[in-house]
Amino acid sequence: MRVKFITYIFCLFAAGFLVASCGNPKSGRSAENTAAKRPNIVFIMTDDHTIQAMSCYGSKLVKTPNLDRIAKEGMLFENCFVTNAVCGPSRATILTGKYSHLNGLTDNSKVFDSTQVIYPQLLKKAGYQTAMIGKWHLGSLPVGFDYYSILPNQGEYYQPEFIENGRKITEKGYVTDVITDKAINFLDHRDHDKPFLLIYQHKAPHRDWLPATRHLGMFDNVTFPEPSNLLDDFSHRGRAAKEQMMNISTNMWDAWDLKLESSEELDSMAKIAGKVHFKDAKSDDYRQANDKSLDKYRFFQVYNRMTPEQKAAWNKVYDKRVAEFKRLNLKGADLVRWKYQQYMRDYLACVVAVDENVGRLMDYLKKIGELDNTIIVYTSDQGFYLGEHGWFDKRFMYDESFRTPLLVRYPLAVKAGSVSKAFAMNLDFAPTLLDYAGVSIPADMQGESLRPILDNEGKAPENWRKAVYYHYYEFPGWHMVKRHYGIRTDRYKLIHFYNDIDEWELYDLQKDPHEMYNQYNSPAYKEIIKQLKEQLTQLQVKYKDTNPTEK
Repeated sequence: MRVKFITYIFCLFAAGFLVASCGNPKSGRSAENTAAKRPNIVFIMTDDHTIQAMSCYGSKLVKTPNLDRIAKEGMLFENCFVTNAVCGPSRATILTGKYSHLNGLTDNSKVFDSTQVIYPQLLKKAGYQTAMIGKWHLGSLPVGFDYYSILPNQGEYYQPEFIENGRKITEKGYVTDVITDKAINFLDHRDHDKPFLLIYQHKAPHRDWLPATRHLGMFDNVTFPEPSNLLDDFSHRGRAAKEQMMNISTNMWDAWDLKLESSEELDSMAKIAGKVHFKDAKSDDYRQANDKSLDKYRFFQVYNRMTPEQKAAWNKVYDKRVAEFKRLNLKGADLVRWKYQQYMRDYLACVVAVDENVGRLMDYLKKIGELDNTIIVYTSDQGFYLGEHGWFDKRFMYDESFRTPLLVRYPLAVKAGSVSKAFAMNLDFAPTLLDYAGVSIPADMQGESLRPILDNEGKAPENWRKAVYYHYYEFPGWHMVKRHYGIRTDRYKLIHFYNDIDEWELYDLQKDPHEMYNQYNSPAYKEIIKQLKEQLTQLQVKYKDTNPTEK
């Protein structure tokens, strides 16, 4: 009997050893270790980084090798969209998993209600150590984190200020580097017995596009390809496209945006800065959004944060730009093309710093042995215009700003190099992360977990969404983009502009991918419009936005 008992125990031990050794054939890790260790989460978000500036999405403007690495080792989503293409509202949607009309942050002038449940709180309650580092931009302070160090409002590129667990501090250096330093420091000093959630959010490449000192002038000898509709005259669209204020030609500021202020002029301002009262130019005040009288003061404020060494490096590059601008004396289309090149040189240099720092963080995760047990998400708060339609900024439901990048790396579940065409939304991020962490998704979250898509090499379940809903509110305000809502399917987009106008636009994305020709009044699309309006109403009911023009 004793011999049989010992044999039985040995067999059980051997069977357990075999199971543990074989583990998950997809991941190469043991089943025991996989079950015992919940995934860490690093959620990386930039501000205004569009897919047109990511080489993994086919960009010809810039190389982003570290972002490409996430795509190569994980999944790239081709069709990820936002609910509201502006900074604060997008961030509130990501945290709550709810549309703007329910989470209350419809535009950037609002303050986020921090009594709401957000996914980091749920992860913290479930045993995760949580940190929020970088750009927050929600008005209220973060709640539900063990540690936070956030930029006040929009933040500064040079010598950035932070609010760190309630205390105001100023750090030396360039903001993208400093945010990464703080992220690595958190990881280095965390509780190693807990899984972690690190929300790691950059200011870059947000306006006014100040590159790091090491990247100043890096693209000065490059001529970037122009978008085909850089000189769009909006002749086939309505008032909304014509009346916005985000044109490179007329709405880009000479000093603040294009840096057309010489070192001599800036030094003169510095000498009298303590003796005269400059206008108070608050970069996040929508009432000052389009007041060009603040142009020089805005730029002087950001330039004057630089150290003498940084200013010297800056002046060496930008004094040449100022001289060229005066020498060429360009007009009309030639001036627009010249401004576009300067815009790209600054914006893309900011992107390079982001890419470098994402690589630095990933290298650190690999060094400490946590890279492959960490879900890494890369996204932006929305897309951005890089000269398409002659624009900069975002807000419109046109694809350049409506679509946002989404890359996910997690070798234990996500096949390397996979691509998904499924409709994803920033509404889905919170449910997805909760799902992978084994935390119940609140019933009032409106998004869907992307896990079935991530686990299935990018293929969507049969009942997955076939259309996405959008609603933008911030008018009047920055760039004067009119309020609108709409629906996008794989082929069509229907938009209703409302408030001070009542105009509809329809685009056939198969025939007109750049959205140049409004087909709303075309008889050939009468039945399509009827079907889209029915679908639009269904989505408004689903998302409880049944009286959209009253918000």
